Amino acid sequence: MTELFPDVIETERLRLERLCRTNVDVFEYYRVCSSDPGIEEVTEYLLWSSHDSPDVSVEFLERCEKNWENREGVDYLVRPKEPHPDVRPRAVPDDEYGPFAGQTGLHLDWDRQLGTLGLWLRKAFWGRRYSGERAAALFALAFDRLDLDVVSVSHDPGNDKSRPAIEKYVDRFGGRKEGRLRNFHEDDDGPVDQVRYSVSQEEFRENRPEDLGVTFS
Repeated sequence: MTELFPDVIETERLRLERLCRTNVDVFEYYRVCSSDPGIEEVTEYLLWSSHDSPDVSVEFLERCEKNWENREGVDYLVRPKEPHPDVRPRAVPDDEYGPFAGQTGLHLDWDRQLGTLGLWLRKAFWGRRYSGERAAALFALAFDRLDLDVVSVSHDPGNDKSRPAIEKYVDRFGGRKEGRLRNFHEDDDGPVDQVRYSVSQEEFRENRPEDLGVTFS
């Protein structure tokens, strides 16, 4: 039987692996999400804060696994194929891929034929243009495999680090800035706005290169 979601998506420089306890050590995940250098900057505009116990990490991974099984969304580990001079590789002796660099996902709203992108990267991996490369991979998943109509992505109005990367890949695939959604969600400080962008399946197909360089397995 063909699985709806691929366990692995590969691009030129990245390998996206299904986020589950089989593919990542719970304690490695906890270490990154609790005390990785720069974790407070990483989580500044996210809906979660640094993990304060391994139990929080286990619960987080369990939710990701449940969403996958219920076909409500997919989450992937982001693993660069290229080594990083300051980050040790994963603790698997024969592993040919790089360290756990972050997490990306696609939340699915089947009724609206809508996918919503998410991404966070460890600070050591900022500035390497990974955001656009994994976005292209998830656009291919959303449109070529899942036949969705639209994929959206949003950022906090104050997040000037994410904004240029999002604008670049949305523009690359013919998408648009939808505008500022006021009081879009709530965090510890109260209601928070979001700036939303979207790419349609038609726009993606009109603007994708002949060889996107994305493979599923």
